[in-house]
Amino acid sequence: MSHSSSEGASPTAGQWKPAGRLTVLLDEDDKWRHGPLYHEIVRRARDAGLAGASVWRGVEGYGASSRIHTSRILDLAEHLPVMVMVVDESARLREFVEHNADALAPVNVVLSEVEVWQSGVEARR
Repeated sequence: MSHSSSEGASPTAGQWKPAGRLTVLLDEDDKWRHGPLYHEIVRRARDAGLAGASVWRGVEGYGASSRIHTSRILDLAEHLPVMVMVVDESARLREFVEHNADALAPVNVVLSEVEVWQSGVEARR
């Protein structure tokens, strides 16, 4: 059986579209005013109309201090890594970072070119 994208594909099957992925690496204890910084980033991404944002909590990591933070049961689970991922068009993500530099200044921000699978005729872009 062949898996070629041109064989048997209907016009509504879907297609790959270029996009951008903004990855924000921070500490779960990073705050914006009195709340979690990751929540503020997600709220701002939604308010900016970006396609989607998710937050992942890490189990172990280290940053500039080179001190490893872990969630292992015998260690105190503090300062765990958090990753916020936002997907949209790269130009919109660049604009988002520039307009939200106040909240993003203390954390690591990475922009990567990716491809997003959009299936069916109801794809948003």
